[in-house]
Amino acid sequence: MTDRYLVIQPEPTVNAAQICDDLVSALEKDHSVTRADTLLGTSITEVAQDSASAFAHVINAVRADSSDVTLLEHADFSAVPTFDSIGWSLDVAASVGARLILVLDAEGVPADLVSVQAQAACARARAHHAQVVALIVPGVRAESVSCEQIPVISDRLDQNTVEQITSAKLAGVVTPVSFQADLIDRARADRQRIVLPEPDDDRVLQAAAEVLELGIADIILLGDEAAIRERAQQLNLDITGARVVALDDAELVEKYAEEFARLRAKKGVTIEQAREKIRDVSYFGTMMVHMGDADGMVSGAAHTTAHTIVPSFQIIKTAPGVSIVSSVFLMLMKDRVWVFGDCAVNPNPTPEQIADIAISSAKTAEQFGVEPRVAMLSYSTGTSGSGPDIDATVEATRLAREKAPELAIEGPIQFDAAVDPAVAAKKAPDSDVAGQANVFIFPSLNAGNIGYKAVQRSSGAVAVGPVLQGLNKPVNDLSRGALVEDIVNTIALTAVQAQG
Repeated sequence: MTDRYLVIQPEPTVNAAQICDDLVSALEKDHSVTRADTLLGTSITEVAQDSASAFAHVINAVRADSSDVTLLEHADFSAVPTFDSIGWSLDVAASVGARLILVLDAEGVPADLVSVQAQAACARARAHHAQVVALIVPGVRAESVSCEQIPVISDRLDQNTVEQITSAKLAGVVTPVSFQADLIDRARADRQRIVLPEPDDDRVLQAAAEVLELGIADIILLGDEAAIRERAQQLNLDITGARVVALDDAELVEKYAEEFARLRAKKGVTIEQAREKIRDVSYFGTMMVHMGDADGMVSGAAHTTAHTIVPSFQIIKTAPGVSIVSSVFLMLMKDRVWVFGDCAVNPNPTPEQIADIAISSAKTAEQFGVEPRVAMLSYSTGTSGSGPDIDATVEATRLAREKAPELAIEGPIQFDAAVDPAVAAKKAPDSDVAGQANVFIFPSLNAGNIGYKAVQRSSGAVAVGPVLQGLNKPVNDLSRGALVEDIVNTIALTAVQAQG
């Protein structure tokens, strides 16, 4: 596990470079150390042209470093004077989980003014969700500077102060960029085979090329190999690592048709009907997953949700103990991940189904590194309201607790009481979930779909999904308006689901 540090000085002088020298000298005695600036993997020109893409490249480059320690320095952005370079470096620190060391040029400045500068610098770091572990003020007595319980160091680093910095605990903030990077790292760690049945869509080919380049998963494309590879060449995409499977592969068609006919025998499906059905890309791809020839499937860029997921209901079916297939969106907020379910599949679930959706959503949250605290949402909190809708949520909560007694769950509860500690203290003072919920179960598809889109559009959150849950093996649907980045993310999360 790589430890990461970032040294930043709002007003660049030799001090920051000297602090980095001291830190490297202390750490490299027992550790391998990589030293770089916050432009690692990109250039100022690329930042000016497309800062979002350049930022992602920097994060990937930092996370790819396998040294014991990565030490980053604030880059020189003087060539782009209008660019918020400090904000860039703070965002890098937050997104790679780096301990932030602030250096102030305080020589000749009164101690009370240094304290004001320090508090302002720490507040700015906090606004970017970066965690300051030390404040260095050369030439000023440390005890005269006040800065929110953050250690203040007045001289060059020595062994004691280095140990103080390296032992600081991080709060584990999750930013959208860090979540996506974690997702890709987890997918890479145990590569799975993901089938993409829509390679005639250029976005799918572009995503496949990116997934292969990053080593996220092994890719299987369905269709005519010559046409697919020719189109990739026209787009200047390298998909040489992808396996291409023809839909008329006689051996696979027969194997899949026999199994589909067996699965659907009670519905009267004959082997001839099965052979015809299997030539549909969604059915062929789903059979690949069912038969173990692929580990998961991602589709929907060019097909409806029903076309993607109905075959999975018929073939893969639900996991043991689960009564319903449902979905969640992973809502990547500025500093946390929320899980919203069900926002895409079931219009009016029963209390029994809502209970299963809550349990499945909690398991999905755990799978992606979120310790679940489940809020069963309603227009009323606790016993403050009554009526059929409230009664249904009360029953769903009771059933979920009965099926999963270890689960932290609260309901019925309003959204404000679920997320705001001040509101929770008034409306649900005895709840362990209220005020800090991170898994939100909506009572209907109507409420869920409105809810996730309202949060997405009003807060700037990144909505990853819908992620299907409750199936024996992972199949995930794409929006037909999906961006290449969305497809890459969905492939990565499908691969993580396939890991079990």
